[in-house]
Amino acid sequence: MRYILTGMLTLLLGPPGLTAQAQLPVLMTGGQSSMPPEWVDETTGHRLIRLTEAGNTRSFYFHNDPFLKSADGQDDLMVYYGDVEGVSQLFTINLGTRVPRQITSAPGRKRGEILGKKRREVFYQVQDTVFATHVDSRETRKVFVFPEDFKASITTLNADETKLAGTWASPEKDSILAKHPSKGEFFDRIFDAKLLHKLFYIDIETGELESIHAERTWLGHIQFSTTDPDLLMFCHEGPWHKVDRIWNIDIATKEVKKIHERTLHREIAGHEFWSWDGETIWYDLQIPRGETFYLAGYDVTGGAMKKYAMDRNEWSIHFNISPDQRLFAGDGGDPSQVARAEDAQYIYLFEPRGNRLQSTRLVDMQHHDYQLEPNVHFTPDQRWIVFRANFEGSSHIYAVEIEPYQK
Repeated sequence: MRYILTGMLTLLLGPPGLTAQAQLPVLMTGGQSSMPPEWVDETTGHRLIRLTEAGNTRSFYFHNDPFLKSADGQDDLMVYYGDVEGVSQLFTINLGTRVPRQITSAPGRKRGEILGKKRREVFYQVQDTVFATHVDSRETRKVFVFPEDFKASITTLNADETKLAGTWASPEKDSILAKHPSKGEFFDRIFDAKLLHKLFYIDIETGELESIHAERTWLGHIQFSTTDPDLLMFCHEGPWHKVDRIWNIDIATKEVKKIHERTLHREIAGHEFWSWDGETIWYDLQIPRGETFYLAGYDVTGGAMKKYAMDRNEWSIHFNISPDQRLFAGDGGDPSQVARAEDAQYIYLFEPRGNRLQSTRLVDMQHHDYQLEPNVHFTPDQRWIVFRANFEGSSHIYAVEIEPYQK
């Protein structure tokens, strides 16, 4: 089976001179402590490449787009995090040449990973200050400093790149996190506390901070629409079987709309993300939790829902959608995850067939520790899926070719 994107680039992730006919070792992925730069997964027959050499590199969260064109428009770049002397810094890598470039060097833990393709800037936060670094010039500017009475975090940039948005939480939340640092301890406690949370946006040009919505419940997973600059998706965090999780708000009118309402005891929906055309919100749907599994899509305009069924062992922590919106990818999961699947530790490609997803296993992830979520992304040319993994010990970023390897 071939997956072809009309007019796709001729990008080949490999050093000069490497061709598809070059002989590569066929190995168990993660079966040895140090994998070669390229190999063929012996379980799946797909070619893998390690994109980063230095340890402790991290690709973006699954719904944060990390790709943009090079300044000359010839190649695709990917933005990612890497540790430099124990400090997180931002890098780009040219996917045509595989040459990395460090673009930040300031001290301080950086969080946010928000890419503005039009501005060619990466937005991020260090403590209470929001910065933007230009991908090409590496010039960094201060965008905003949160006031003492409103310490918060940015998470998303709107479609016309004029506003950053995020959540503010009552300071009691930090106290809970400090006393109970593991997710198993703080998750229910924060939900049960019913603390005040607020959605806000920052106008990038004027520096105006505006609160747009408040509730005494845990708000998170904030994502602007990929096409509508006024449409913001957010979720009610907490145990998924206790919340109607997915919501939208129009930041101009302040109208709030529920996207999915549970109909059965222990039904869950979550890890939502936007389609590239902004017409659909996709999410993991289980009716009920841990028994039947779907990738569901909500039509933002008409309100209709479609859902694609999958088997337990095909369920993934996160899903993502291809640039042409015809295919999906998933990062699998280990038996400790909600699906309790015994054989789901794979990077998956999914193709809708009727009302089901047909899966192809791309990477055997049995040697990966799923405490680090792989967070899959299709490359812009749709030939590769990028993910992060720790099967060599530290975290690296890898790419797996969607087409089976041809010797």
